[in-house]
Amino acid sequence: MSGETPRRVFRFGVFEANEGTGELRKSGIRLKLHSQPFRVLLMLLERPAEIVTRQEMRDRLWGKETFVDFDHGLNTAVNKIREVLADSASTPRYVETVPGKGYRFVAAVTMQAVGEN
Repeated sequence: MSGETPRRVFRFGVFEANEGTGELRKSGIRLKLHSQPFRVLLMLLERPAEIVTRQEMRDRLWGKETFVDFDHGLNTAVNKIREVLADSASTPRYVETVPGKGYRFVAAVTMQAVGEN
C-alpha cells in the first residue's frame, strides 16, 4: 500500500530493535524497555556514528509545544537504554555522550525494512 511506511529492524551486536513491534531483543529474548527509551534508542540507531542533539530529541519526542522536565526525561531514558544494553557512560560500547551536544550510537548497525509487500 502506497501510504504505508515500512517498519525497520535494527541489529547491533546480539541485539535487535524492531520498530514495528516496539521490542528490543537480545539473542532472541525480549528485553524490557519502555516506550520513551525505546524511541530514543531508535533515533540513535537511525543515525549510527552521528551526533543526535538533545534539541533534536526534544523536538521529535516531546514536541516544541510540550513543557516538561526534558533534561531529566532524556537522561532517564538514556540511563535505561544503557542499563538494558549493559553499557557504560564512561566506556561506551553503544551509546556515547557527546558533552554539550547530545548522544551518538557508536556500534555498527544494520537495518532491514520489514512489512513491505
